[in-house]
Amino acid sequence: MLLDIEALEKSYDGPEGPVPVLRGVSLSLAAGQTLALTGESGSGKSTLLHLVGGLDRADGGRIRIDGQDIAVLDDRGRAALRRGTVGIVFQQFNLIPSLTVAANIAFHARLSGRADPDRAAHLADTLGLSDHLGKYPEQLSGGQQQRVAIARTLAAQPKLVLADEPTGNLDEATADVVLGELLALVEEAGAALMMVTHSPALAARMGRQVRLSRGQLE
Repeated sequence: MLLDIEALEKSYDGPEGPVPVLRGVSLSLAAGQTLALTGESGSGKSTLLHLVGGLDRADGGRIRIDGQDIAVLDDRGRAALRRGTVGIVFQQFNLIPSLTVAANIAFHARLSGRADPDRAAHLADTLGLSDHLGKYPEQLSGGQQQRVAIARTLAAQPKLVLADEPTGNLDEATADVVLGELLALVEEAGAALMMVTHSPALAARMGRQVRLSRGQLE
């Protein structure tokens, strides 16, 4: 399995003591598989995604990515994991305003030593960005900015893509198109995709669906 999560636990401090967010979550994902993570707000979806991406540390349980137990990684090791093996697409585009579209797309790939102009050009063409490479983020629509964020993530050739409400800022029609482009590119790369979404329609397009409720899988 590319991703193997076992009995994951996570709590945050509250006014009256620890507040459990994840309670013994276990799931796995193989290369090439797509998974929709659904559930009500506060059910632990984004927390789970952040733990898998090494943005936070679990209180218990284990996360293995490509055979690596990420609990043993220090901050530098987790940053390297996100530059190479794991790519993250957020709801907020998080583009660098001072860089052009082309430079934003190449940014993570250059950090990971995987810059490939041909791949970057292919991603830009597939996502309809070829005519916008010299523009800056502020000159793009929301849908175009999210396409740049997707291209930037995939340019680094991650094995696992994590997407946290990646179309949450887009209208329904644009969201459907952007997800289709993301799914096609992930499949082309042979990568795995785990996506948090509130949309039943978008979740239905994924290979598997799991629902979190009060920190547990239903």
